[in-house]
Amino acid sequence: MTLKFAIITCSDTRTLETDEAGRKLEELIAAQGWECIRRVVEMDERPFIAGALLDACDNTDADIVLTCGGSGLSLRDVTPDATTDVADRLVPGIAEAMRAHSMAITPRAMLSRALCAQRGRTLIINLPGSTKAATENWEGIVEVLPHAVSMMAGAGH
Repeated sequence: MTLKFAIITCSDTRTLETDEAGRKLEELIAAQGWECIRRVVEMDERPFIAGALLDACDNTDADIVLTCGGSGLSLRDVTPDATTDVADRLVPGIAEAMRAHSMAITPRAMLSRALCAQRGRTLIINLPGSTKAATENWEGIVEVLPHAVSMMAGAGH
C-alpha cells in the first residue's frame, strides 16, 4: 500500500529551506516507499495552522497529515489546539504510543501535548519540531500507519 502524506511545519522562524525536521520526515516517508505530496511551513498561529490542516485534509488526497512543531508548553505552541479545531475525532492511542516510545529516551517526552486525530478519511499526527524528536516519534508509530489508513478506508480490523 502506497501512503500519501502532507507535512505542515508550524514555525515562526523556519522556512521551507531551513526546515530540517520536515525534510527529514520527507526522507523517512520516502524510505518506506510512500509519497509526500505536499510540504509547507505555516506560522505558529492557531487559525493559520487550522487552515493549513483543513486544506491538506480536504483538498489533497493525503492519507496522513503530519504536523511538525508547536506541540510543547510554550505559549506559542498551539498545534494541538488547531488540530482539535478541525478534528472529527481524536485517536489518542497514537499520541500515547509516541510519548511512550520517547519516554524510553528522555523524560522530557512527557511535556508533549501532541495529538492524533481523524478528519474524514485523513489521519492528522502532531510531531515535535526538533529533527531528533520528530524522528523518534515517527519510529514509534510507523509500522501501524498502513493499517490505520486501511481502517479509515473501510477495511476491517
